[in-house]
Amino acid sequence: MAQPDPRSPKPTRPPNGAGGDPNFNWRGLVLFAIAIAMLGGAYVFNHGGPMMGGVKDLPYPEFVRTLDADLLFKDPQTGVASLDLISEPGSATDFVAGSMREKEGATPQKFKTQVNLQYQPHLQWMLEEKYKIKVTPKTDSTILASALLNIFMPLLLFVVILYFFFRQQIRMAGKGAMNFGKSKARMMSRDKNKITFKDVAGVEEAKEEVQEIVEFLSDPKKFQKLGGRIPKGVLMVGSPGTGKTLLARAIAGEADVPFFSISGSDFVEMFVGVGASRVRDMFEQGKKSAPCLIFIDEIDAVGRHRGHGMGGGHDEREQTLNALLVEMDGFDTQEGVIIIAATNRPDVLDPALLRPGRFDRQVTVSLPDVKGREEILRVHAKKVKLAENVDLSIVARGTPGFSGAELANVINEAALIAARRGLKAITNDEFEEARDKVRWGRERRSMAMSDKEKENTAYHEASHALLCELVKNMDPLHKVTIIPRGPSLGSTMYLPTEDKHTHRRLELVDRLVVIMGGRVAEELQFGDVTNGARGDIGQATAIARKMVCEWGMSEKMGMVEYGKNEDYVFLGSNLGQGREYSEATAQEIDAEVRKLCDDAYRRAVQLLTDNRPKLEAIAKALLEYETLDRKQILEIMEHGHMLTPPVPPTKPQRPSEPPPLKREEGTTIAPDFPGLTGAPA
Repeated sequence: MAQPDPRSPKPTRPPNGAGGDPNFNWRGLVLFAIAIAMLGGAYVFNHGGPMMGGVKDLPYPEFVRTLDADLLFKDPQTGVASLDLISEPGSATDFVAGSMREKEGATPQKFKTQVNLQYQPHLQWMLEEKYKIKVTPKTDSTILASALLNIFMPLLLFVVILYFFFRQQIRMAGKGAMNFGKSKARMMSRDKNKITFKDVAGVEEAKEEVQEIVEFLSDPKKFQKLGGRIPKGVLMVGSPGTGKTLLARAIAGEADVPFFSISGSDFVEMFVGVGASRVRDMFEQGKKSAPCLIFIDEIDAVGRHRGHGMGGGHDEREQTLNALLVEMDGFDTQEGVIIIAATNRPDVLDPALLRPGRFDRQVTVSLPDVKGREEILRVHAKKVKLAENVDLSIVARGTPGFSGAELANVINEAALIAARRGLKAITNDEFEEARDKVRWGRERRSMAMSDKEKENTAYHEASHALLCELVKNMDPLHKVTIIPRGPSLGSTMYLPTEDKHTHRRLELVDRLVVIMGGRVAEELQFGDVTNGARGDIGQATAIARKMVCEWGMSEKMGMVEYGKNEDYVFLGSNLGQGREYSEATAQEIDAEVRKLCDDAYRRAVQLLTDNRPKLEAIAKALLEYETLDRKQILEIMEHGHMLTPPVPPTKPQRPSEPPPLKREEGTTIAPDFPGLTGAPA
């Protein structure tokens, strides 16, 4: 168990023992509440009743009625009422102030009445002679003081409260500005990370490579006795979904040292110099906790080739990469900080980053083989309930080319399908449907198709299935369906019997024949073609061009690579570079690609013409049953009919279903779907 670093700062506790965010400004909130209470109290005091001691603004007519009713408050000793006649220098407005009773026996209440001595010069004489009231003239500036008290003081108080309330936020804003250059690496807690090497399957060689690093950190003397040193960096390379990040989390779960995790995009900011500053700060944190591991996910975000960007000037990304290169193996480098990085784009990384001394090891995390797929399925199957007759080895053999993430998705989809059907455990049927859904998409049985489109789709897919059994070098047929699935209106599914890492020329030529079958069947049966073969044409062209330009499978063009693989071209890498072959060579390449496709088309025409009755029988069976497997296709080809026909499909019932729309043929384009034979649309 890793011990806490005594040098790490102690966590700050929120004031007043409160939980939650320690940066919450409780003091400002309390001061704000006090200010609101004081403002409310001042308002009530100035405009409240007698209990609050407020001064009532009394209109002049009501003031006269009060005099006539003799409601002014009188001194208990002298029995004489008194009023103050207040005049303010420089102002034409004056006030009469005193105390009154609203009724006999009521509590006295202070009042004031606005008067104008310029128009009422005998007001004082009238009050003294007529009403026998003692009048005391006063020259005072209480009105100005009252205005200051009622207007400016609350405003000043409000500003002071706002300052105290936002003072903490102002401080945090200052800290945030200073923290732009701080690293965003997060230390992973072993209590939260429960993943270990037992949870990683299908990548045994990669697991051994990184497990050796964990062993070195646990017992370095075992390796140092022979003069060995630990690698400074390990680069994990592999396709998306193969488990690179999962392997890093397993390292964090196994290692008894501090483990920092960060993404390559965390170094990139809009401010110049921030990325390099974060790199330096990250290594400073690592040196304080050495020995430690730092995991950088998607390092290609900052590790791309230098000098391939658009335009000139100072590149912030290149500055970040330079800082990373210096920290990993520069003039002042300290031992104890091990970098583990992951990427699925090793071709775009800078060569200086890949040299020994920086990334000493490159661990390839490849797609799992059949044994690895079975192990991955068993790991993920621990979280679900399987039926007794489920054999995961069969599921593994039926998922060639699947990554670890796709296999986990198969398990999850099978569990969801079983739950939707109300089953208590997952059976083989759910695994079969989940596999088809992950690879080819979900069935769309409710999609409205006209009879003409359905017939066109049936002949299109029937030709693919028939040619798949007629040619010699083709993967075995799995099933064929005219139910819309994923982006296509129908599909013919092939499953290889074993994992393949290379492609033979005869296999590729036969695959071109099978791909061309859909367009040929439309032309033979209907005398017209649709745009449903767009995906087929794209697949055939891509295969033929790779055969000629990359794989040297053209006798005329020879063993020459014409143009580099452009699957991983990034912005600016090939800018300004001309074609590596002449215009005459380009014409010959186009002619060879066209020849491969035309030869495959002619073979497909010949095979389908010779087996026209079988094509029609398969198409009619598809129109009736919608989905056929390989066994049923072989029965039709051998006997002309199926010996074990499937259960006829039931159409889904939908409330208030509108009548199907009549669409013209060729209005929809079936998009290209990798690994799937095209279907008409």
